[in-house]
Amino acid sequence: MKIERQVKTILSKIFIFFFIISCQQDSPPNIILIMADDQGWGDVGYNGHEHLKTPNLDKMAQNGAVFSRFYSAGSVCSPTRASVMTGRHPNRMGICSANCGHVKDQEITLGEMVKEKGYRTGHFGKWHLGTLTRDVLDANRGGKNENVIHYAPPWDHGFDVSFATESKVPTWDPMVTPPISAEDVKASLIEGDSFGTFYWTGPGQRVTENLKGDDSRIIMDRVIPFIEESVSQKQPFLSIVWFHAPHLPVLTGEKFKNLYSNLSEDQQHYYGVISALDKQVGRLRNKLKDLGIADNTLVFYTSDNGPEGLAPIGRTQGLTNGLKGRKRSLHEGGIRVPGIIEWPSKINPGTHVKAPCFTSDYFPTIAHILGIDIKKYKRPYDGENLVPYWMGQTDKRTKPLAFQFQKQFALIDNDYKLYGNIQEPLQLYNLKYDIGELTDLSIAKPEKLNVLQTLYQEWNLTVQNSKAGIDY
Repeated sequence: MKIERQVKTILSKIFIFFFIISCQQDSPPNIILIMADDQGWGDVGYNGHEHLKTPNLDKMAQNGAVFSRFYSAGSVCSPTRASVMTGRHPNRMGICSANCGHVKDQEITLGEMVKEKGYRTGHFGKWHLGTLTRDVLDANRGGKNENVIHYAPPWDHGFDVSFATESKVPTWDPMVTPPISAEDVKASLIEGDSFGTFYWTGPGQRVTENLKGDDSRIIMDRVIPFIEESVSQKQPFLSIVWFHAPHLPVLTGEKFKNLYSNLSEDQQHYYGVISALDKQVGRLRNKLKDLGIADNTLVFYTSDNGPEGLAPIGRTQGLTNGLKGRKRSLHEGGIRVPGIIEWPSKINPGTHVKAPCFTSDYFPTIAHILGIDIKKYKRPYDGENLVPYWMGQTDKRTKPLAFQFQKQFALIDNDYKLYGNIQEPLQLYNLKYDIGELTDLSIAKPEKLNVLQTLYQEWNLTVQNSKAGIDY
């Protein structure tokens, strides 16, 4: 009888365990979107970096899906963020570059969309989709000035909880002006004084506490309580975590510099900043496990564009792994970025996605997972659902990836890429064999060039219509 009771107890526990797992898998997933700032395609350990240590990103890559060709929809900060937030090309809403335009009220953001399904929403870190205050001078455009028209904070665009800056801050002691050696420090600022860019949590709510040390840790200190509160309230959550690292000004603390003590001072700071970010990714992943929600939490990781600078010099040590161009370029080095998705209950470890995908895909992917038909919003979307790619159902893109930035444009249709610049003839590359964009095939393959050019022109017509307000 005793053995029989023990067997029944064990079977009961097994049943409860699998019942809980089943319920978790059938319930809406928690969603976390992580983005670094100016992290190059080569700036991760799993892509074979000679020095950089990113053990937590490496574990995330091993446990989920890695995209061998993942792209930021823009080659600078704000445009890519707009693509994540709306699933649409930034030019559709007038966000032409960094500090240009803002996310418009008529746009439907991720925060607003997931609220249809009862999600709790939070935005943490760099916003860069509009100003955060009308009352005091803040960052690049905030305050009582002509830029008041660009007031568009996250709390007005679907986010219940915010901890946000308008734009960049130093990566160590973010509220304090660093030495000029950290680079990209305005001449008008005085070392040790206020940097002039603040964290805000709501209208007129400027943060004054827990702002010293590593900026990635400061951000994660706000993310984790949000997640804990959401779990305690038994509410699915969307958490957008946009780190400032490794955007200039770049500097870090001694413990992170010491990881690279055999390298130059500039490399110690740059690599240390990314390792500090990586540590917070590990902290987040551990917290998800501790809370028992890791299996049903979908975590995306990427960067908003390629590495800063004309080359890896000074504090701009980012690598493209041989890709042509860097930040501000629509060549591969400016837009091909790290791309990882981890969702243990749905994505097999070691998954590799070969099809080209980009940040505009997040919105329609999340809509698909939540059973939301975005056709009801009656506007063009530039991304598509990523699920068939990580499920291995296809490795061919059905919708091309299109890009515009200043005088450049590009279109990627699986292996082939059209690149245009008003100062140069059209160029055509086969990225399957030529990731460095060294061999222009425009003369050798005129028919392919014309096909891609037509696709781009058709797409661009819809963008011009959007800019004219037709979507609204």
